[in-house]
Amino acid sequence: MTDPAPSSVWTRPRPEPRRRAPGVDQYVAAALAVADTEGLAAVSMRRVAGDLGSGTATLYRYITNRDELVDLMVDAAQGEDALPEPALDWRAGLAAVAHALRATLLRHPWLAGELAGRPSLGPNSLRRSESALRAAVALTPDITLASRALGAVHAYVLGSVATQQAVRQAEQRTGLTEEQWQRSVGPYITEVLAAGEHPMLARRVNEAEEPDPDVEFAFGLECVLDGLAARSDR
Repeated sequence: MTDPAPSSVWTRPRPEPRRRAPGVDQYVAAALAVADTEGLAAVSMRRVAGDLGSGTATLYRYITNRDELVDLMVDAAQGEDALPEPALDWRAGLAAVAHALRATLLRHPWLAGELAGRPSLGPNSLRRSESALRAAVALTPDITLASRALGAVHAYVLGSVATQQAVRQAEQRTGLTEEQWQRSVGPYITEVLAAGEHPMLARRVNEAEEPDPDVEFAFGLECVLDGLAARSDR
């Protein structure tokens, strides 16, 4: 006999909160607050219940386990902002998708790792995916190619945000801001460049403009969209 498929948090009815007890939305909001400030590893059923002054057993009445809680957190994060307005052309549409995703990921540093795995199937996530696919289909009616194009944009956003977040994490780990770190390694870099073995690196350090995360993101996104345009023309 085939085992029945496990129930999904998206299909199971939500119990009504008992009098003066937190409901699902309150638990999810508390979990988001923990993850945003301390990282996803700090989120546990006991911690979230305790932060709301609730018993853990009460939380389990609404949410079966931590995996379900994380699913709810991912979907809640993706529903915080309105969907981008439909654009006049594919390029503007995919750019809007990229900027919206980046804003969400920067607001929730733990989220990128979750979106890189299995697709999120909550209602907010599905609406965002539908909106993004509509933008991609404006590039090509071939749904396979449109999906690949959207995947390329998403991959770029995830990589760009990971780089930006790594700088933040380094600051937290070392206690040094980016400027303080640069000053601390300055004498070493000066000595290395003076040896003359790395002329391109010397030009990068001495001549290139200091990167601004927003400018760098916009430049890279334009490169991705240029590549999609060239691919589409072929």
